[in-house]
Amino acid sequence: MQTTRPVRLWAGRGLALAGLALLALNLRSAVAVFSPIVGAIDADIPLTPTLVGVIGMLPPVCFAKFGLLAPAVARRLGLELTVVVALAAMLVGHGIRGLSDSFEVFAAATAVTLAGMGFGNVLLPPIIKRYFPDRIGVITSMTTVLLSFSTGVPALLAAPISDTAGWRVAIASWGLLAVFALVPWFALLAQHRRGVAENGTPELAKPTTGAIGRTWRSPIAWALVVIHAASSFNAYAMFAWLPQVLVDNAGQSIAGAGALLSLYAFMGLPAAIVVPMLAVRMRNVGVLVQMGVAFFVIGYTGLLMMPTVLPWLWVAFAGLGTLLFPVVLVLINLRTRTQLGSVKLSGFSQGIGYTIGAFGPLLFGLLHETSGGWQLPMVMLFGMVLAAAGAGLYLAKPRMLEDSWLPRRVEA
Repeated sequence: MQTTRPVRLWAGRGLALAGLALLALNLRSAVAVFSPIVGAIDADIPLTPTLVGVIGMLPPVCFAKFGLLAPAVARRLGLELTVVVALAAMLVGHGIRGLSDSFEVFAAATAVTLAGMGFGNVLLPPIIKRYFPDRIGVITSMTTVLLSFSTGVPALLAAPISDTAGWRVAIASWGLLAVFALVPWFALLAQHRRGVAENGTPELAKPTTGAIGRTWRSPIAWALVVIHAASSFNAYAMFAWLPQVLVDNAGQSIAGAGALLSLYAFMGLPAAIVVPMLAVRMRNVGVLVQMGVAFFVIGYTGLLMMPTVLPWLWVAFAGLGTLLFPVVLVLINLRTRTQLGSVKLSGFSQGIGYTIGAFGPLLFGLLHETSGGWQLPMVMLFGMVLAAAGAGLYLAKPRMLEDSWLPRRVEA
């Protein structure tokens, strides 16, 4: 990995920092704003439990599909223009969702919004590598924290805005955030087209012939896929089913189970702040992966063996396991040498990782229905995190994605 001499954070990079922060704040709002106001939406657009489930599955599906498409689009349009297109999709999608008068229109507009967000997910690490190669840990921490705010704030404000101005305003108003984000990105795009790049960064390199296929053959890429898949699979399964597990096994009330789910979500915030900054300083980043696995194992063991004894403690441990997500984000840049490598590894690992993660709630529910209890689905989660432990052992050494693109030397 090439080393870059640190410079002042704001030195010639103010637009990029503002654009990156505003992009991160846009990347979860459409996901978080829906569930708190389902009842209000249902009054105008009838929503059966099945249709609500369809909307619930759209985020990981769209993140996966459009995450895989993002590298090809970024190579054709360039990084800055692709971000502008992604934000424009979010803006249009938010607006149409707010104006929808049928489920079909609402679902299609949701998919458009999530498509933009799927592109944004993949573009975050390459943007950091392009504009802040000397501050990867700090900026990754910042963007991960802002992603948490993008989840929490819309969920918090959705019901009050809906009660005051209606659900359409509560949904569509988040398009304003996309408008604000477009301002610095239009300016960066104009600079880029004039040949003026902040921080002296070169134009995104074009791939060489055959480079696309080689990502699929890279053990580094697949190791990151396993960790990201374990992280998203566990997170989506827990967000969907943890309250019911706590009600059935730990004797929690519905309100108490909801509060513990909030604790689970909150425990990811300290990891988002600390983990990326630790990762750039550690010789063996695999230790962080093993820590995340250990937290998951402790939490799940407690929920299985002693669910009524300090259930908040087991939920907190399981929530700390979600540190695997910021580990993946920072490793995308720590295990690549170039912006092109970062784009490709980000799209590959997040695209496939979200695809696998989308099955988490479904398989968890099916195993519960089949077995009649929660033991079997929890054992499945153990299997996922143990797979991440194996991938973490491989990624402990500083291997680089681009090295696998080079032809092997023939030994004499």
